[in-house]
Amino acid sequence: MNSTSSPEMVRISAREMTATYQRILQKYGFSPEKAMTTAQLFTDNALDGIYTHSVNRFPKFIQYVREGHVKPGMESVRKSSSGCVEQWDGQSGVGVLNALQCTDRALALAQQHGMGCVALARTNHWMRGGAYGWKAAKAGFAFIGWTNTIANTPAWGAVDGKLGNNPLVMAVPHEGEAIVLDMAMSQYSYGSMELYKLKGERLPVAGGYDSNGKLSDDPEAIMKSRRTLPVGYWKGSGLSLLLDIFATILSGGLSVSEITKLPAECNLSQVFIAVNLSALSHHQTIPALIHQIIDDYHQSVPEPPLKKVRFPGEKILQTRAENNEKGVPVLKQVWEETLAL
Repeated sequence: MNSTSSPEMVRISAREMTATYQRILQKYGFSPEKAMTTAQLFTDNALDGIYTHSVNRFPKFIQYVREGHVKPGMESVRKSSSGCVEQWDGQSGVGVLNALQCTDRALALAQQHGMGCVALARTNHWMRGGAYGWKAAKAGFAFIGWTNTIANTPAWGAVDGKLGNNPLVMAVPHEGEAIVLDMAMSQYSYGSMELYKLKGERLPVAGGYDSNGKLSDDPEAIMKSRRTLPVGYWKGSGLSLLLDIFATILSGGLSVSEITKLPAECNLSQVFIAVNLSALSHHQTIPALIHQIIDDYHQSVPEPPLKKVRFPGEKILQTRAENNEKGVPVLKQVWEETLAL
């Protein structure tokens, strides 16, 4: 990659960002209530520093609305129920709203049964999956959720993409906040690589292969070859496959291979699982157990230049406070593209 200068950044306040998104969403057919909820979620994701699945993704999200892949007027509906397991149909509605609804439903089922599982078919991109883990954990629940995607990652030992990068989220409550793992099955999500490309930067570690089949840290070369590297090599490849199988069979929706045949990345299958920690016999000791594990984890000796080893999601609280105070850092070209909507 060649970069002679860093792209220009601007700081946008949370209030301005939310208001801008809300106006645009209403212009494209969202009710005021749906526009407000969607705008707030996009802004919250940006405040937490997840720019790849908030500010940078918003123009493409509107493109999907304009092209009819995302239908603002539709909502997810329950198809079947069996104890603590339910199947829902997203009806091609707004992915983030469907995900919020199904997270809430999984929590309600967990409150009733101790555990709740909602499998969702025919939905759209949920943007930042970690948002639903934070929501569940802040309410006192343990959470596991995942989604399938289009085929964009080769199986280990293959050169053509047959797997999705199928993001996985795991979350538990911790000291009034949460420990949240939010990871794609590829070393870097395409959103992350796009951000590195826009900034003219190379990846910190190799993220895939270039068109010559060589490991590369050039995000543009990897996106061009579409040969991302599975996390853990063959282990990530196997995990991606099983996440797709579970999402497909639990929801009764489409698999990665079927989604890939569609004109856009839509009609995804997702799973939301919540566990009511307060229903466990030792629930009163769980905070202390988590604290002991994290305390031991924090005693890890960091490799310079790192000063501290952080648990998943730990840096978010600092980023959230800074962005609330100073405004969200946004690539100027991305914000101008958003305003043009």
